[in-house]
Amino acid sequence: MTLLRNPKQRKLLFSAGLSWMFDAMDVGMISFVVAALAKDWNLGPEQIGILTSINSVGMAVGAAAAGILADRFGRKPILLWTLLIFSAASGLSAFATGFGILCVLRFIAGFGLGGELPVASTLVSESMPARERGRAVVLLESFWAVGWIASALIAFFVIPDYGWRVAFGIGAVPALYALYLRRAIDDSPKFAEIKKAPVSLKKRIATVWSPEYRRSTIMLWILWFTVVFSYYGMFLWLPTVMVLKGFSLVKSFEYVLIMTLAQLPGYFTAAYLIEKFGRKFVLVIYLLFTAVSAAWFGNATTEGMLMAAGICLSFFNLGAWGGMYAYTPELYPTAIRSTGAGLATSFGRIGGIIAPLLVGVLVGKSITIGSIFMLFFVTIIIGALAVLFLGKETKGTELL
Repeated sequence: MTLLRNPKQRKLLFSAGLSWMFDAMDVGMISFVVAALAKDWNLGPEQIGILTSINSVGMAVGAAAAGILADRFGRKPILLWTLLIFSAASGLSAFATGFGILCVLRFIAGFGLGGELPVASTLVSESMPARERGRAVVLLESFWAVGWIASALIAFFVIPDYGWRVAFGIGAVPALYALYLRRAIDDSPKFAEIKKAPVSLKKRIATVWSPEYRRSTIMLWILWFTVVFSYYGMFLWLPTVMVLKGFSLVKSFEYVLIMTLAQLPGYFTAAYLIEKFGRKFVLVIYLLFTAVSAAWFGNATTEGMLMAAGICLSFFNLGAWGGMYAYTPELYPTAIRSTGAGLATSFGRIGGIIAPLLVGVLVGKSITIGSIFMLFFVTIIIGALAVLFLGKETKGTELL
């Protein structure tokens, strides 16, 4: 699989990818930290749900704000500012003295995280040739798996011996990386073309919902909501679910680390298939297999079945994420691309707010894990059907 013969494009992909990795490391850390915090601070299921959801509240606000600002001021400066915001808040989380303070800091960290992701994918998408654009954005997304693996390793080796505060402290490292990014990457050439004639915010939002783009916008909002709802409902609760199924905290971290490793081949296969068979093919197929894996995981009765289902869930779910990030920027013209992507992402983050809270309530009411994961099965099927019937293929098309 040849990719990006241009060294400048390879450098951009790798540089943006590392910022993406730090994002994933921070989000992944939360899933492990809450399992430890539940023991240290005696948190109930509802409080765990609040803590994981507050991060998504920040991500929803950050995605919309950063998307709008990136169409006005450029992709690069907004990428740098969001990176600084989330890393500073993550580092300060290590010094939280109570549940309320930690929730405030996680909201701020979420604002930076949510803002960075759609802006980074838009920047990479606009900087790549059409024949390699989809593959490049999926590979950008693959850095998410690296970040989750890093968070799982930190959880396994750091949290049991040194505590969750040290784990959060590591999250401050990206602030230093932002200084490197400032010189290492350039803004999107597409944005440079429209920079002298910016479109007003009111007109940008109106265009996103104009007859020409309305069908794509509805499809994207459904897709983002269902994928984010299921992902954050399942993966932020994964270590805790393992504990509920009878495994020790350390053992649950070990199993989740193994499951997380399956994300990488999920991304790489999606990166290969997305330019061979198209965006819709990858999204629909990977989402359908994600749904089946979710039902299987929730109803697994043996250790072997649990591991196999978890590995399949990671493989297909994260491959679908890669396809979604590649697809989203391609459905809008440059003048409104970041706004459209940011609004779709922001709406999706509402699903990330609801799902962890809902799982906390359902677990608190003694609803079985199998029933909870069947809810995710249905949700993911809805997302796949939206792409199948409302989506249009963008493989090989030039960005407007």
